[in-house]
Amino acid sequence: MTSLYISANVAKDGEIFITFASEMISINNLTFEIGSRALYDEANWHIKPGDKAGLIGANGAGKSTLLKLIVGDYTPTSGTISMAKDLKLGYLNQDLLSYHSDKSILHVAMEAFERQNQLHAEIEDLLKKLETDYSDDILNKLSNKQMEFEALDGYHIEFKAHEILAGLGFSEDEQQRPLATFSGGWRMRVMLARILLQTPDILLLDEPTNHLDLPSIKWLENYLQAFDGAIVIVSHDRYFLDRIINKTVESRKGKLNVYAGNYTYYIEEKSQREEIQNNQFKNQQAKIKQEEKLIERFRAKASKAKMVQSRIKALDRMEKVDSVDDDNPEVNFSFKFSKPSGRHVVTIEDISKSYPNLEILRNTDGLIEKGDKIALIGANGKGKSTLLRIVADADTEFTGKSIKGHNVSQTFFAQHQLESLHLENSILQELVTFAPKHTETEIRSILGCFLFTGDDVFKKIKVLSGGEKSRVALAKALTADANFLVLDEPTNHLDMASVNILIQALQQYEGTLIVVSHDRYFLDHVANKIWFIEDKKIKEYPGTYEEYEIWNAKRDYKPVEKEVKKIKEEPKKEKPVQTEDNKRLLIKKNKDLAALEQKIAEKEALVKKLEQDLAMEETYSDATKLQECTRNYNSEKASYEQLQQDWENLAEEIMELEG
Repeated sequence: MTSLYISANVAKDGEIFITFASEMISINNLTFEIGSRALYDEANWHIKPGDKAGLIGANGAGKSTLLKLIVGDYTPTSGTISMAKDLKLGYLNQDLLSYHSDKSILHVAMEAFERQNQLHAEIEDLLKKLETDYSDDILNKLSNKQMEFEALDGYHIEFKAHEILAGLGFSEDEQQRPLATFSGGWRMRVMLARILLQTPDILLLDEPTNHLDLPSIKWLENYLQAFDGAIVIVSHDRYFLDRIINKTVESRKGKLNVYAGNYTYYIEEKSQREEIQNNQFKNQQAKIKQEEKLIERFRAKASKAKMVQSRIKALDRMEKVDSVDDDNPEVNFSFKFSKPSGRHVVTIEDISKSYPNLEILRNTDGLIEKGDKIALIGANGKGKSTLLRIVADADTEFTGKSIKGHNVSQTFFAQHQLESLHLENSILQELVTFAPKHTETEIRSILGCFLFTGDDVFKKIKVLSGGEKSRVALAKALTADANFLVLDEPTNHLDMASVNILIQALQQYEGTLIVVSHDRYFLDHVANKIWFIEDKKIKEYPGTYEEYEIWNAKRDYKPVEKEVKKIKEEPKKEKPVQTEDNKRLLIKKNKDLAALEQKIAEKEALVKKLEQDLAMEETYSDATKLQECTRNYNSEKASYEQLQQDWENLAEEIMELEG
């Protein structure tokens, strides 16, 4: 892939002029109107070779529309979108879900190799003719076709298709199944595979992770990091963007604002830009007020009329600086549930679950305790949603027991519950009817946190977008009288601001929750435990998602040379049999772990109390008191950190004893 695009033009006298273009796509003064609303207003953006750009913005800001404008599905109201000659685009969009085929997904993916497939058919035809016709003409044609086929790497296209489909989660057997037998999410993966196999000059990807599980997202990250062409990605997954992009383009208020870095850089740079803009706004407002006072003071004096008019015209000509909008509102509302639950929220005992020809769980146990915020993760097909439905009592077709604890009150959020919203209700009516314990003022406050402000609350459910309906359903779930939340993919259809709101809400929630999501940023900021299904058993990691990732990477790392040497030198060790002494020791250590957890909770409360004391005026205004309070805080915080370290050490000992 070259970094310059070349076009040749022939003059009348036959002389050839060669021009070099450093831009692949050039968007100039783009305006696009929907009805009376300008979605874009003289927006500009230049996409260059090597750009890997994340196109971000709130839902409804026009991100998907811009991709459709680039590929020609929509026509600009004014302005231009021009691109380098013969530029090859690969465009993934949600409309591809409607693609239908009864052919195998391997065949559908290999449709990407249009010329190679054509050559293959022509070669087969020539080989058949060769059975009866040995003429030089047939032999020459066959030779030429075979040379071109080899030059296009035609003999390896099936291997490439296998490789990419496997990376996106398809087994060898599944690759032979017809596309029509797969669900929408899996069909979208096939469409993505076909686009990647086309090796375009530029990839336009609209929400590529929407239908992927975590292993497939990681595979796609690695693929796109190594991709030679340019990329434009619309995504709400900030971890995914951070690992791929080198530019962030924000679609906002009809403009395209370019930031020369990944999403984390964008957050930092935007904060700095907004601080500068806010200062400029304040300074300008102060100047305007000063001028208005002066005008008002001398307006009635005839001798000052010329000066007053001059000042008024100067104010009218002044280019106004906009105030900074708060795109990240802070959530601050209290969750109400009548009674706290007992210590054991859900106890899973010896559960087995199977579907025809597929075993999901086998004789597995699990325990959800009060205060747990569990992320249930893993590849699709491993049983995450099945286990979640068992926990939520939505699936009773299993053997074993799922037991709810004392005073447990639960609410279950899943995407299908959007269908249970009452379409003729307004947003406000929907929540007031559902949560009578909350006042209308409280309901409005909660809806404001979910970006429904002012007259928005009177919109009928039936006119809302999918993302807006998700926010309403989530607001309902969080206003329920529930001390246990079961959440299945709550971040689907949410933009980044909405995901941030949900994170803040769940961080303030004092109950217990278990959640399935493929948004790693969300999981890392919400979960304090990780569950995953391995060997048809529920496995638990006692920490955050980021800590789990580090632990799992070490667990998966197996140097080849050392493994081979180990196999040669010593026989395979059997898993140690649990002796009675080991069992007694395990029981004791689990009790010690529970006692440590209690101490940690008490110490954490004390540290928070000391933090509050330090922030009080009566403390920081008294030097002696401040010194004493600071000394106590440092001492208790060190003690708290030591307790956490002791807990981690003890947890590792328990895991070793359990084998």
